[in-house]
Amino acid sequence: MVKHIVTFRLNGSAEERAEISGKFRNALMALPGQIECLQSMEVGINENPAESWDVVLTAVVPTMADVDVYAHHPAHVAAAAIIAAHKAERACVDYEIR
Repeated sequence: MVKHIVTFRLNGSAEERAEISGKFRNALMALPGQIECLQSMEVGINENPAESWDVVLTAVVPTMADVDVYAHHPAHVAAAAIIAAHKAERACVDYEIR
């Protein structure tokens, strides 16, 4: 099993970032029903104003190859498009759970 953890820092006012984060979260949470290899999805929106990252997601897939399947699936590509124009930074860690 592989955990795919991604965090995003967005551009814009706090209100704009919150609105985009919510739309992105809703789209991501629908993905397990659309992408066969996606076993689970968790999405958090930062509530701590002292921190500068806006959104974090944790996706679980069976294999490292499935991370690529998930990333290129049309439903995921559509979800990612929601924040594309607002994305300032992205950080990712993929690791296998043994």
